[in-house]
Amino acid sequence: MKKLFCVSAAKYSSAYCFEVYHPASLDKPSDHSVMFINEKNSDRIKDITDVKNCIIFHPTTLEIPDAVRRNNLTIPSKDPRTAYCLFFRENHISNAPQKEKMQYVDGAMIAETAVIGKKTVIMPFSYISGEAVIGDNVYIGAGTKIVGKVQVGNNVVIRENTVIGADGLSTDRDENGRAATMPQFGGVRIEDDVQIGALTVIARGAIDDTVIGRGCKIDNSCFISHNVQLGEDTFVVGETIMFGGSKTGKQSFISGNSTIRNKASIGDYATVGMGSVVTKNVEDHSVVLGNPAHTKG
Repeated sequence: MKKLFCVSAAKYSSAYCFEVYHPASLDKPSDHSVMFINEKNSDRIKDITDVKNCIIFHPTTLEIPDAVRRNNLTIPSKDPRTAYCLFFRENHISNAPQKEKMQYVDGAMIAETAVIGKKTVIMPFSYISGEAVIGDNVYIGAGTKIVGKVQVGNNVVIRENTVIGADGLSTDRDENGRAATMPQFGGVRIEDDVQIGALTVIARGAIDDTVIGRGCKIDNSCFISHNVQLGEDTFVVGETIMFGGSKTGKQSFISGNSTIRNKASIGDYATVGMGSVVTKNVEDHSVVLGNPAHTKG
């Protein structure tokens, strides 16, 4: 795995001499990483018993298994997520895009290391970063920006002035009220046959990727935040906002000007009515509407 930074665990405890090189999540734990566990997912401590040489922030009330404690530096905290954010601030770590060697191709700026598929059209004034992998038969409209680690499948349409791979706002406050920002190290994965409207922003994941499933259709002027997951053939209508970690199942329909709370889940074949504010999970096949959204009937 690529080394994104290098911090010695000895900075936090002289009993440890290993280094950490990247962030990791409970979904994808890895050695030599920094991660955190919250109260609400503390039962998942069992998922990281095999990792080694990690710095792990955890609730003060959580009992750490010997297998985890033996191989890692575990740091108790009243607010592990904020402690994780402070780790990056204290070590001056960010993940801002770096300048790259670019090619000027038919009015578009394309990094030399970008991978572009066959019969892909990139219109003028677009920007494609060096970590981008673009599939076959893709249309990228004028003024589109593809930033960072973005994978685009085949037969995808991305309309004008869309931004894919921008940072989301994953920011807490420290005990003095100052911002403690979580750098965004994830990417965006867009599967085959997706359409994305003009002026839409899709943020990269904070740790893991934001995922737009096969066949999804996203309208103009939508915001898809970090770590969102759209199930296959989901439709998202214009001016909808999906906050971080929210997700849909297969063939969900989210009507225009809706707001989906962070980490809320929209079930398979579910419908969210126009202008709805979804604050809790929506069951499969159900229809919700209103503010806060409630089941129709």
